Amino acid sequence: MKHEVIEKNVSLMIILTIVAISFGTLVELVPLIFSKQVSEPVDGLKPLTALQLEGRDIYIREGCNTCHSQMIRALRAESERYGHYSVAGEFVYDRPFLWGSKRTGPDLARVGGRYSDDWHRAHLMNPRDVVPESNMPAFPWLFENTIDSSVTPKKLATLQALGVPYTQADIDGAAASVEGKKEIDAVVAYLQNLGTVLSEKR
Repeated sequence: MKHEVIEKNVSLMIILTIVAISFGTLVELVPLIFSKQVSEPVDGLKPLTALQLEGRDIYIREGCNTCHSQMIRALRAESERYGHYSVAGEFVYDRPFLWGSKRTGPDLARVGGRYSDDWHRAHLMNPRDVVPESNMPAFPWLFENTIDSSVTPKKLATLQALGVPYTQADIDGAAASVEGKKEIDAVVAYLQNLGTVLSEKR
């Protein structure tokens, strides 16, 4: 009969629902806050190079993360298709995270090293040339646009302030390392880096 009292009293029901959700949230989140597995990078993880970082920004600008996730779930079907499931320590330097949940295209968490640079270039120029059934749009302007090297050091400095371990030498040399590079060079460099740290250990 006690449950009838709760169900008939809207205010009490709302309060108890909030208490239940808050308790559940604490139980789920508090252990993660103190877990080194979540907050510390996996062995061998390094911050993106200046060129890879520019590639990541272009990847976001072009909306690639709206169709391609970068998180392999801990399910057999996922790991058999894409590789080892994703671990939190792989993403500690990512700002923002690009895990995603929608897969119009395949997951890219382990795409690094799976295809050649030439394959990626052909795929981005015209996806149907390498994957006939693809519905991905082409990105021919990436082959024409040159990276604006003047903003690259600022990006590294900002990430350094957020805890990414870039050195002053990394920041000072950032502009020179992307000077004259095309956007396609940056995107391919970024894609070829995805998931390689963990996959090398398996």
